[in-house]
Amino acid sequence: MEEKNRMARAREQQETRQEDVVDLLLRQHERIRLLFAEVLDAEGEQRGESFQRLVRLLAVHETAEEMVVHPQARPSFAGGESVVDALLLEEREAKEVLSELDRMGPDAPDFERKLIKLRDMVLAHAAHEAQYEFPGLRQGHDPGRLRLMAQAVRAAEAMAPGVEADIAVGSLASLIDHTRDVVQNVMEGRSPS
Repeated sequence: MEEKNRMARAREQQETRQEDVVDLLLRQHERIRLLFAEVLDAEGEQRGESFQRLVRLLAVHETAEEMVVHPQARPSFAGGESVVDALLLEEREAKEVLSELDRMGPDAPDFERKLIKLRDMVLAHAAHEAQYEFPGLRQGHDPGRLRLMAQAVRAAEAMAPGVEADIAVGSLASLIDHTRDVVQNVMEGRSPS
């Protein structure tokens, strides 16, 4: 049994190394969808912990897209400029709602209503990326470049402070800044730290 688990982990690690940025982001979109459901289903302390995991993933995911994916997508296909501009507007609007939720905290009276609004915004945004941006990104870049982009996104996720680091409510801006630094370092070939 232990050998099967070890082999499964090795296979998963190999697949992850071969995964391109589109596959990675689509997988993250699914994790985000599941985390929204988890936060909405939870109560009390569990809701707070689930919400902080969601904040962390959204901050890392959107910042990495902004720094890695969107700049590469702009010139990759006809209409790329306008598609990316529209996606960036959606992301800014979602970040505003996320920041408001982060400041108010999961115990606030209006939290659930605003969280549902954010969920709907984020899921629509993810669908727009999958439909309009990701196909052009894949067509415009070779597989090696797409894997390098995935590496930058994974490094940002790995280096972001975890929930166990007791991320303070209202720390979304510092999490985004840290993620930007990590992504910039990886894309420039430096150590992510």
